[in-house]
Amino acid sequence: MPPKPEPANYPSLFECPTPAQRLVSINVNGIRAAYKKGFLPWVQQAAPDVLCLQETKIHAHQLTEDMLNPLEGAYHTYYSHAAKAGYSGVAIWSKTKPLQVVEGFGVERFDSEGRTLAAEFEDYWLYCTYYPNGTKDDVRLQYKLDFYNAFLDGHLKPLQTKGKPIILTGDFNTAHHPVDLARPKENEEVSGFLPIEREWMDRLEAAGFVDTFRHAHPTATERYSWWAMRSFARKRNIGWRIDYFYMSQALLPKLHAADIWDKVEGSDHAPVVLELNR
Repeated sequence: MPPKPEPANYPSLFECPTPAQRLVSINVNGIRAAYKKGFLPWVQQAAPDVLCLQETKIHAHQLTEDMLNPLEGAYHTYYSHAAKAGYSGVAIWSKTKPLQVVEGFGVERFDSEGRTLAAEFEDYWLYCTYYPNGTKDDVRLQYKLDFYNAFLDGHLKPLQTKGKPIILTGDFNTAHHPVDLARPKENEEVSGFLPIEREWMDRLEAAGFVDTFRHAHPTATERYSWWAMRSFARKRNIGWRIDYFYMSQALLPKLHAADIWDKVEGSDHAPVVLELNR
């Protein structure tokens, strides 16, 4: 039997089974560090049908048995690793085996950083993506913008023409609207809230993708998914909403719930959740 989870401050909805399919996504800020903080018992109690991880910071040879076969094989696991050690990386864990899993989206300069993993299921494509951070310098900001454009225009839009709905999740590294961060005025010239980054989010939505949290909670304020690891930012809720579940408009009739589990700690990011009616 899997180990019994340690007591924790989980949202009350963890205590109630849901009739919906539960998808959870979180930037773990290092999967090995997350495991040391009780990540696996948390997964057992949260019971996602599909779990998407970003910033795993691990290579294939470093994966342990309980990372490859977590909870005694309860999940099929898939990883994409960056060429650089201890950097980036994404993973998808799924109780149902996908029809296929694809690493990257065909552009080597982006795929080499292990930022994108796609799983095809019967009803949709699911993309787990760790979008680049542009705060380091202008070179990385341009890399981020190039990634955004290549992913949307060169990959997602052609995939849309094939008809199957798409779900996008992960750390987008951009807050879309002023309501999505605690201090918009102070961050107008900071990567993560630059007009050009936010314009790409506009284009994403214009292409037919729906921000599920904002759709479910149109008037919500002070709801964030990331807090800087300094100045007690999380305790004071000085945060940013940069982790999302977007999905094709065709899937909206199946939307059961969308939320941020912002009470769950262990990373500088909170899990984001999407539930779909089966």
